[in-house]
Amino acid sequence: MKKKLAFRPKGKVLLLGFISLLLFSACAEQVPIDACTEGEPYGFWYGIMHGVIAPIAFIISLFEKDVAIYAIHNNGAWYNLGFLFGISITMGGTGKSVSHSKKKPKNEHNYESQ
Repeated sequence: MKKKLAFRPKGKVLLLGFISLLLFSACAEQVPIDACTEGEPYGFWYGIMHGVIAPIAFIISLFEKDVAIYAIHNNGAWYNLGFLFGISITMGGTGKSVSHSKKKPKNEHNYESQ
């Protein structure tokens, strides 16, 4: 007898995530390249925001030459760390769900094959 799996609304979660990603990408600002090197460099929080909107920025960058994925004028390691956190948020986290395998319990018997 097959067990029924618990209902997981993956479609709704994916749709909500995609809509949220679109809303975040609307916050992306285009800055001329000369203006990128002026002012204070981008830090950790901007790195997170840029990482979250990176997939949408990438798609847009394929069609628009003025759109960049990564801020040139950043403060280095802190921006990079934030960018990686943002990418990991967008792309599904740390991979914890991938690392779990679906193993049968040891005491479960397969009666159908007998």
